Amino acid sequence: MLDLVSLRRDFHRHPEVGFTEFRTASKVVEILTSLGYEVIYGQEAIDGDSRRGLPSEAVLEAAYERALRDGANPAIVEKMRGGYTAVIGVKKGKAPGPTVAFRFDMDALPVLESTEQDHFPQANGFRSHYEGNMHACAHDGHTTIGLGLAEALAAGDFSGTLKLIFQPAEEGVRGAYAIVEKGHLDDVDYIFCNHLGVNVPLGEVHGGSYGFLATTKMMAHFYGVSSHAGASPEQGKNALLGAATALLNIHAIPRFSTGDTRVNVGVLEGGTAANIIPAYAKMVVETRSITEEVNAEVENRVRNIIAHSAAMHELDYKIEVVGGAIPINYDVEMAELALEEAKQVEGFHSFKHGDYNSMGSEDASFMIKRVQDRGGKGTYMAIGTDIPAPHHHPKFDIQEEILPRSVALLNRIARRLLT
Repeated sequence: MLDLVSLRRDFHRHPEVGFTEFRTASKVVEILTSLGYEVIYGQEAIDGDSRRGLPSEAVLEAAYERALRDGANPAIVEKMRGGYTAVIGVKKGKAPGPTVAFRFDMDALPVLESTEQDHFPQANGFRSHYEGNMHACAHDGHTTIGLGLAEALAAGDFSGTLKLIFQPAEEGVRGAYAIVEKGHLDDVDYIFCNHLGVNVPLGEVHGGSYGFLATTKMMAHFYGVSSHAGASPEQGKNALLGAATALLNIHAIPRFSTGDTRVNVGVLEGGTAANIIPAYAKMVVETRSITEEVNAEVENRVRNIIAHSAAMHELDYKIEVVGGAIPINYDVEMAELALEEAKQVEGFHSFKHGDYNSMGSEDASFMIKRVQDRGGKGTYMAIGTDIPAPHHHPKFDIQEEILPRSVALLNRIARRLLT
C-alpha cells in the first residue's frame, strides 16, 4: 500500500517546474504501471505544438539530466525528453459505463524555500533539494492524491472507464491546453478537478469554484540596434526604451464597465552595459478578466500598445502567447454530488457550494469546457487545509492528514459515477 506521506515528501524534495517534471512524471508512470493501468505518456499524451511557455532546450536538458541523477527511470524519461511530461493513466472497469476523469497537476514554482526551523519541511528533513524551486502551491499533494486514487481503484471493480490525468505546467497556465488538443478529453463524460488550500480551512469542502479569470500570458520581444551611448547614441535604436514605453502605457489601460480586469507587466529585461544602447529587450505581460470577451479586448489593447511603442522607437518586435486560461463554469449537479460524498468522509464537517471566489486563473478550465462542449459535466473543487503562509510563499505548506481524506473523497465520487 502506498505511503502517501512519504510519497508527498519525496515529491516535495524534488520540485520540478513546468515541462521539466521528468522525475515526478517518471515516478507516476512507474506507480501507475505497477497498479495495472494503461499508461499514456510522452508525445502520446500531449500535443507538442500546443505547449505554451516551453523552457529553453538547455533548461529542459539540464532538468532531464538531473532527473536521471536523482533516480528517474531512463527508459521512461527518454520518451519525455524535450518537455513531454504529461501522464495519463487509464483503467477499464468490468462492464461498460461512463468515462470519468480526474486532473492532478505536478509542477512546482521558482520559489526559494524557507530554511527557518518553524517551516515544517525544513524541520522534518524534506525541504527542496533543488535550490530556487519549491512546491509552494500544493501540487506535490495533488500528485500524491492522484496516485492514492489510482491505488484505490486499481482492481477495476466498477463499470466504465477511469482516466487519471497528471498535468505538467499548470503554473503560468501552460500545460492543460496541449493535453486537450491531443484529444484526451474528447471521450470524457465527467471531469473533476480540485485544489488543496486556497484559503479554505481544514475540514471544509467546496463542491464548485467560481471567479477564475480568463487570462492571456504574452512575451514580447523588442529588437533594436546597439551603438555607443556616448559617442553615437543617435545611431542606436533603444529596445529597452521601447519596452519601457510599452510598460507605462499598458498599465494605463482603463478599467472596464463590462467586467473586472487585471493587467500586469511582470518581467522587463534588456541591455548589457551602461554605455551601450540596448539592442534587445524582453517583456512578459498578462491580461485577465472575468469574461473571455473582455480579456480579448484587453489583450488586443496590449498588442496595439506594444506595436506602437516599437514603432515610436523604430524597433522590430514579436509577441508570443506563453499561457492562457478561460473562466470555469462548473456544473451544479457535479458540485452537489461532490458535497454529498464529502459528507460521508470522516473529517469533513463544512460543505459549501461554489463559495470559493478565486480571482486567479486555472487552465483546468480548458479541460472542463472541452468535456462540457461534448455534452459532459465537470466541476472544480476546493479541499481545505490550513496553511502557514499564502500560496507561492517560501513558507507554504499543507497538512498531510488531508491526503488520505482527499483520496477517500475522490474514490467515493468515482465509484458513485462508475456504476
